[in-house]
Parts: sequence; C-alpha cells; structure tokens
Amino acid sequence: MDQPPMPVAPRHRAALAFIYVTVLLDMLAFGIIIPVLPHLIEQLAGGGIARAAWWVGIFSTVFALVQFVFAPVQGALSDRYGRRPVILISNLGLAVDFVILALAPTLWLLFVARVLLGMTAASFSTANAYVADVVPKEKRAAAFGILGSAFGLGFIIGPGVGGFLGGIALRLPFWVAAGLALCNFLYGCFILPESLPKERRTARIELHSAHPFGSLKLLRRQRQVFQLAIVLFLVYLAHYVLQTVFVLYADYRYGWGPQAVGYVLMLVGGCDAFVQAVLTGKLAPRFGERRVLLAGMLFGVGAFLVMGVADVGWAFLFGIPLLALWGLAMPPIQSLMTQQVDPSEQGRLQGAIGSLGSFAGIFGPYLFAQVFALSITPGSPLHLPGAAFVLSASLMLIGLVIAARATRRPPPAAHAIAEPACGEMPSRSIIHPAAPTPPPQAVHHQEEKP
Repeated sequence: MDQPPMPVAPRHRAALAFIYVTVLLDMLAFGIIIPVLPHLIEQLAGGGIARAAWWVGIFSTVFALVQFVFAPVQGALSDRYGRRPVILISNLGLAVDFVILALAPTLWLLFVARVLLGMTAASFSTANAYVADVVPKEKRAAAFGILGSAFGLGFIIGPGVGGFLGGIALRLPFWVAAGLALCNFLYGCFILPESLPKERRTARIELHSAHPFGSLKLLRRQRQVFQLAIVLFLVYLAHYVLQTVFVLYADYRYGWGPQAVGYVLMLVGGCDAFVQAVLTGKLAPRFGERRVLLAGMLFGVGAFLVMGVADVGWAFLFGIPLLALWGLAMPPIQSLMTQQVDPSEQGRLQGAIGSLGSFAGIFGPYLFAQVFALSITPGSPLHLPGAAFVLSASLMLIGLVIAARATRRPPPAAHAIAEPACGEMPSRSIIHPAAPTPPPQAVHHQEEKP
C-alpha cells in the first residue's frame, strides 16, 4: 500500500483535491444511510419510536467509546507509517461495515458493525493531518473550510439518494454505501499520494501518546488550547443531538419519513457546503479568526433554539441556515491549533481531537436519547419534544462564553512554529509544549457515522 510521497514542493491545491475526493466519497456513503439507519434499528428493536431512540443512543455511545480508544492509535500510526495506509484501512473497514448493516437480521449484528466501524473509521481526522502536512499555516483556515465543504456536498447528494433508495427497500442504501466505500478504497490505492515523507515520520510509536488519556494530555500543554478544548467538547456534545435524535424527532413531531428527512438533509448539506467553501475563506482573513469563531458559536445557539421550539416543519427549516453558519467556528479553531504543533505531531493532534469528540460521544448520545424519550413518553411531567435541542443550545451558550474568554489574547509567540513559504512542505521544528484542538463537524459532520 506504499506509494511515493508527494514532492517536497507540492502544489497544495492538487494535494487538497486528492484528499477532498477521499472525504467526499466517505461522506456520500454516510449521507446515504442517515435517513434509514434509525428506522432499521426501530424495525429490529420493536416497541416504537421511544424504544428506538433508546437503542440509537446505545449504538452511538458504543461507537464513540470504541473511537475514543482507537482514534489516538490511528493518529500515532499515521505519524509513524504515513497518512495513506491509515486512510485505506479506514475505507476498507467502512465497506465491510456497510455490508454487515445490509445483511444484519438482528440487533447484535448491528452492534458488531458499530464496533468494527469505531475501530477503523479515521479517514476524516487523518485527512485533517494530511492538510496540515501540505498547506502552510496562513492558508489552513481556508483549506479546512474547503475540506469541510466535502461534508456539505456529501450531504447534498447522500441523504436525498438514501431517502429515495430507502423508499424502495430499507436496506438498499447500505449496499450503495458499501459500494462507495469500496470505490474510495480503490481510489486511495491507485490515486491518493502520501503526504508525510519518511524523514518526517516519528521513529517509533510511543505508547504513552497512543492511548486515549495519554493523547488528551497534548491538549493540556497550553492554557488557551486547554480552554478551547473545553469549548470543543461542548460543541461535540451539543452536536450529538443531531446524530442521535434528529431522524426520530422529525418523524415524531413533523411526520417526516426517510424521503422527507433525506431532502431536508440535502438542504442542510447545501447550506453547509456554501458556508464552508465560500464564506470561511473570505470571512476569517477579513474579520479575524476570533470574531468568526464567536459568531459561529452564536449562530449555533440560535440554530438549536429554533429547532427545539419549532412546532411545525416549515419553522424547523429556519434553523438550517443558522446551523450551517455554526460551521464557521470550526476551521478557525483547526487553524489555530495546528499552528502550535510540530509537523511530526499533526497525526497525534488529530487523534487527540478525535478522542475528545469520542469522549463527548460516550455521554452525548445516551443523554440526548434519554431526554428525547422522556419528553415524548406518555405521562411525562414535561412534554416538550424539542427539549434535547434546547439542552444543546444551552451547552453552546456555555461554550460561547468560554471561547470569548479563551481568545481574548493571542497565544504566546514562543509557541509559534516555523512555517515554509506557500507551496512548500513544512520543515521540522522544535517547539515548546503547545497543544491544539480542532474538530470534524456536523450532522453530516461525521455522522459520524451513525
């Protein structure tokens, strides 16, 4: 699976094109199954929407727990052996996972598929490290925005296709997703170049940084980074309301089936792709990363509030543009974090960030599933179907306050990393302990892989 690394002076746009296609195919596969996976769980679990919500929470929690353990291992492996092999293994694991989902006759086989996916799914965090390998620091915010737009584009096409296919047969979208993941694996084998030359790789895998709690220590090296890590934890936690209860919430409150949900997610993807590909690269240089970050957080608060209180479907749609603008907060954080980490540690950085998101995923799905189930259970003291979204808005508001305090001052100059001119590979540099903290994003954003 080895392929010669990219030249020392690559054209970073070409490198971004390679990795963009990889992430896009991944997101297409995930987007296709979003409208139908909760309904498959509902079918196999029995007992109605409230029981299905409980099982969706359990499955998401298990996925996040496995990711929490394996994400830093994947990051360390990519620093040691290169980004390309890790991405290939991830894509092949996805293909196998979707085949199991397509065939599974019982919940326990779905459980096996979630564990397998949690162990292998690392393409997006490794893609972030790939970008940090080939793009100079002053262009990373825009580059991360372009990469994030692959989420949006994947979710413009994927959910609509998945909803249409799900209307034909509930399991058909899983077969199509498996085919896309296999195509992505083949694309990586024959097209995707390596971004990390052998001379820039770590000499060995350090076990103390390859386990989840060891990798999280990377985020504590600098005060501002640690504060932003808390913000990211809250962002990840709030986001799990979308991944956990959105499909079932839309069915319960608005009567939206797989096709309607697919079309709504196409709208989400279109708005998100526009924000990530067009606005992020223009707004960050003009207004500064701090202002864009805080504005994005504020939009997130508004989005979740609108979605939680909307009692009719058309009112819910007003939250979608706000949700897309929430994505403005992510690329600036990505950029700030990667600038403070040595080029040889970018994979471990992304692994630590993946662990942070997975740590939130240990609690988030179960929390939101329980809040949603309780809010719709007959005889519940509080009948507010959107209570889970209101809780997410509260978490985002707390994160906004912390982010405002954390970014009042720029990071110490002593932590800066020497960066090459545009178009050159970053040179190895020695820095004082500094930590970073970015994320992958949205409903889309890694549905993370339901």
